[in-house]
Amino acid sequence: MYNNINKLTVAVTLASAVMVSGQAAASGFQVREQSAKALGNAMAGAAAGAEDVSYMTFNPAAIGNVEGTQIAGGISYLDANFELTDASASPAGSPVSYDRGGSREGGEEAWVPSFAFKTRLNERFDLGLAISAPYGLSTKYDKEWIGRYHAVETELETIDIQPTLNYRATDRLNLAVGLRAQYADATLSNAIDLGGQGALASVPGAAPGANDGMAEVTGDDWGYGYTLGALFQATERTRLGISYRSEVELTLDGDVDYSSSDPVGQQVLANSSLQDAGGKADITTPANLNLGIYHQLTDRLALMANAEWTEWSSFKELTVESGGRELSTTTENWDDTWAFSVGANYRLNSQWMLRTGLGVDESPVPDSEHRTPRVPDADRRWATLGATWMPTSEFGVTAGYMRVFGDDGDIDQNATPTNENATRGDLSGTYEVDANVFALSMDYRF
Repeated sequence: MYNNINKLTVAVTLASAVMVSGQAAASGFQVREQSAKALGNAMAGAAAGAEDVSYMTFNPAAIGNVEGTQIAGGISYLDANFELTDASASPAGSPVSYDRGGSREGGEEAWVPSFAFKTRLNERFDLGLAISAPYGLSTKYDKEWIGRYHAVETELETIDIQPTLNYRATDRLNLAVGLRAQYADATLSNAIDLGGQGALASVPGAAPGANDGMAEVTGDDWGYGYTLGALFQATERTRLGISYRSEVELTLDGDVDYSSSDPVGQQVLANSSLQDAGGKADITTPANLNLGIYHQLTDRLALMANAEWTEWSSFKELTVESGGRELSTTTENWDDTWAFSVGANYRLNSQWMLRTGLGVDESPVPDSEHRTPRVPDADRRWATLGATWMPTSEFGVTAGYMRVFGDDGDIDQNATPTNENATRGDLSGTYEVDANVFALSMDYRF
């Protein structure tokens, strides 16, 4: 029974890996940092800003607002910090503490690249290509930390390849459609309590929380979706934008490796069925809708606002299979969310433009019982600054900074002999979350 439960735990963890990415910088597992210009405005120009080709990742119709041929590339650096305070953990129904004094901080650093290109085919059509990383972040806890049986290391990398076709329906209206080919690759690990099961009583020295092993899981897959967008120049100074990004279905196939540096743990592994195995889980990255307005108030000052809806309710449960049979269904019940932001640009002169913005973002995690160390998500607020330097009319360099202020989030993972935390144990406490994001991009118009 112990061996089956731990294989199930690892398989569930494999599927959960794709749910971890932007939990400090954006709600759920989103990463929005695909444009330094958009970041400098707190994403307030995502749907209607359309300042350069990089906005294609938010609204594919943005390329209709860019003359001729343009290329843009950028890199964002995310420094996420989160710590579990007032923490306690123990085996299910036991007073034994799992605390070994390890650090309870799990923040990691991540780099998010982006690339975009467009060219005009004729008077009516534009063709574009965007490559971005819409989901992905790295988190790592100390191997001795109190919640090690729930999570130690998680890394998710995604790549979206988006070819886009824009149609100029009128002089004021652009309509666009794009294909999304998404690749996801996940690597993660968690400790396993090799000394904590009655089935191991025959192993001398085995004790709960004292004889750990490690399980590392890798998995990857390709999935496909689409994006739609419209950009309407309502007046000479006012632009409206709307875009929709479909969900993408993925099936992560993974491998599991077991190890232990503890002599008793090594003996347990040698005499158990905890050998390399495979796991499979179907997951869906959610649909997304952006609504925005951009208004050139004066020749120097522009104002903008954006509302973004994400269909996190599509993440209702997680079903895991191994060896052709269903092992478990884990209920998640995430909520749909809204993010709102406002921003402003001020043109100092022909070469310099200053940017700023504010935003708020809801968390899809419904309560403390659904918050986990892999997704310690909570509501957050953003404040941003940025600047664009254009030494020529064809070439521009933009830098942006975002400070993310996250609300504290309680976690209450309860274990019973029959639920998904049976071998991971109880874990409770309060997460403190914040992040810094820096972005740099360059664009060139031919």
